[in-house]
Amino acid sequence: MDSLAIELRGIDKSFGAVHANKDINLQVRRGTIHGIIGENGAGKSTLMSILYGFYQADAGDIFIGGDKIVIRDPNVAIEAGIGMVHQHFMLVENFSVLENVMLGAEENAILNKGITRARAELKRLEEEYSLDVNPDAIIEELPVGLQQRVEILKALYRGADILILDEPTGVLTPAEADHLFRILEQLRQQGKTIIFITHKLREIMAITDEVSVMRRGEMVATRKTSETSVEELAELMVGRRVLLRVEKGEAEPKDVQLSVENLTVKDSRGVTMVDNVSLNVRAGEIVGIAGVAGNGQSELLETITGIRRAVSGKVMLCNEPIDVTGEADPADLRKRKMAHVPEDRHHMGLVLAFEENENAILGYHYDPEYLNGPMLNLGSIRRHAQETAEQYDIRPPDVRLKTANFSGGNQQKIVLAREMERDPTVLVIGQPTRGVDVGAIEFIHKRIIEMRDAGKAVLLVSVELDEIRSLSDRILVMFAGRVVGERSPDASESELGLLMAGVEEPMEAAE
Repeated sequence: MDSLAIELRGIDKSFGAVHANKDINLQVRRGTIHGIIGENGAGKSTLMSILYGFYQADAGDIFIGGDKIVIRDPNVAIEAGIGMVHQHFMLVENFSVLENVMLGAEENAILNKGITRARAELKRLEEEYSLDVNPDAIIEELPVGLQQRVEILKALYRGADILILDEPTGVLTPAEADHLFRILEQLRQQGKTIIFITHKLREIMAITDEVSVMRRGEMVATRKTSETSVEELAELMVGRRVLLRVEKGEAEPKDVQLSVENLTVKDSRGVTMVDNVSLNVRAGEIVGIAGVAGNGQSELLETITGIRRAVSGKVMLCNEPIDVTGEADPADLRKRKMAHVPEDRHHMGLVLAFEENENAILGYHYDPEYLNGPMLNLGSIRRHAQETAEQYDIRPPDVRLKTANFSGGNQQKIVLAREMERDPTVLVIGQPTRGVDVGAIEFIHKRIIEMRDAGKAVLLVSVELDEIRSLSDRILVMFAGRVVGERSPDASESELGLLMAGVEEPMEAAE
């Protein structure tokens, strides 16, 4: 068990002026779970992409099981027993589970015999590793937790003894993440070696044997997990002490700025996603909505912000109605001082092919300050983007860089900067720190508190219960489209967890 599954020596990689990996050395013991952490843009994914053959190192050597190997492409990595589960799944959505597992590993052009063997092997893997998935299910019909299991099955089907998981819990609910950890523990017990890339320190402490820390392209430390702490790892990641708790004073709520009354929303299938929900948010307070993903929070935010139509109900913004059943328009709501940080920054918050400065004004590009007659004033737009990049510590501070080339955390900062700097009256935020590292989380939380203290009404949705409890002045819990309870931030995790699971308070016994 002490022999090395992987050794990297002197790995170096640059992309133009960006030095992504700087002379990195790494040793991973066979049959262990080895964590790699670092801020967004620290070079973690680049290093693993080199190990998996997506990129070629400019310098350095790779050893697998003690043997030096040149990994020219992913096929070589797969032959060497390496599998990779990406943060954004590499699945064909209209294919079945079985078709996705076989894809690229077909035995010949005549598939019948291969399909029979593949089905039998898939069944064996599912049973051995508790990865139960219907082999005939269509990928797009599966929740993300099951899609991730398919990615793991794909790697195991190809004979992987080493599994790389890149930010594997970024799209999972807490319950799905717990199940993933049980699967990883079982894989470890079966002798598999796992590299676990994440920015979530509590996950590192819960699941890994050893952890390596990267900062700005360099490997700065490796620790046995049992001999370190969340505080030490956070400081190693960021290079300074990090506040792991949110510091805030008492809220001073004033008038109601956003009210929702008896709101009901159905999806395209006619299924009720928001069921008769009422709430209000006052100036100078943060109202957090807790709940497992898929219980109506997304549909609630999309309806309030004019993206989705309601079946019935009433929404008031600054005492003026929003026509949520008819003609509500996100552009009009922006003019009325509602800002929206969407849950999915890639599909709803950014145009990844645009430059950073273009995304910095997206939705506000008709403002007079960005226009020169009928044309955009590019000088003004780029100056504004440069100022907000400095204020929000967006890295790299290159406003001409395509947004797709920024790390997830810095993409999130671009969206937050755009919405927060508009001086909104009401700020609606979905999953503010999804896929964001500990240093950026501290920064984002501080900005949200500053907005509250400046008298803004903030409605916050997050699947991170710690985040909801730390930031909120009042907590609403949603289950199956309904608000099933309101609690103070002092409520225990177990009490909130029961409400999130649909277990409401038992009635007091009759005397």
